[in-house]
Parts: sequence; C-alpha cells; structure tokens
Amino acid sequence: MTTTTSADANRDRAHRLVATPLRHAAMITLAGLLLAACSPEPTPAEPTPVPEEEPTPQVVAGDATELRDAIQAPQDKARAVEDTLMQAADAQREAIDAAEGGEAVPPEGG
Repeated sequence: MTTTTSADANRDRAHRLVATPLRHAAMITLAGLLLAACSPEPTPAEPTPVPEEEPTPQVVAGDATELRDAIQAPQDKARAVEDTLMQAADAQREAIDAAEGGEAVPPEGG
C-alpha cells in the first residue's frame, strides 16, 4: 500500500496549478501558429515593376495607322448614315408641314 503524505499531495496540487495554465498557453500558441500558417499571403500594395531586361514593345507607325483606320471606318460610316437619316427626317417634316397647311409638296427624286 502506498501512502501519500500531505507534502506529496501539496506538490501534486501545485504542479497541476502551474502545469495547466502552461498547457493552455502552449495550445493557444500552437493554434495561433497553425492559423498564421494557413492565412493567405498579403497582396502587394504596388504592382511589381517590369524587369529592365525585357524589351518594351514598340509601336510601328504602320500598325498604328491600320489600327486607327480600323477604328475610324465604322465611325465614318455611322456619320454618313446619320446625315442621310437627318435629311430624310427634314424632308418628312416639310411634307407633314405642307400637308397640314394644305400645300402639295412634290416627292423627292421625281
């Protein structure tokens, strides 16, 4: 039979009182390290600069003209259609005004 003395019991109680908070602190630290390891990398605030070894693209004069022409052509076509529509609207408006006033307006192109 083993007997425990009051000194042994006091030592065990003191050991538990110290060891338990240390265990908790170790577990919290371990959990913090695991969470920090799993977090995504922070995004850089500034874009990374282009290394100077890579040549910068040069715009050839012919390429710029072709691109400008490709953009300008539909715009020019739209302007021409707009002019045609405006002329047709003006002619229609004049025909309506003439019809309201009782005047006969000859049709265009005839």
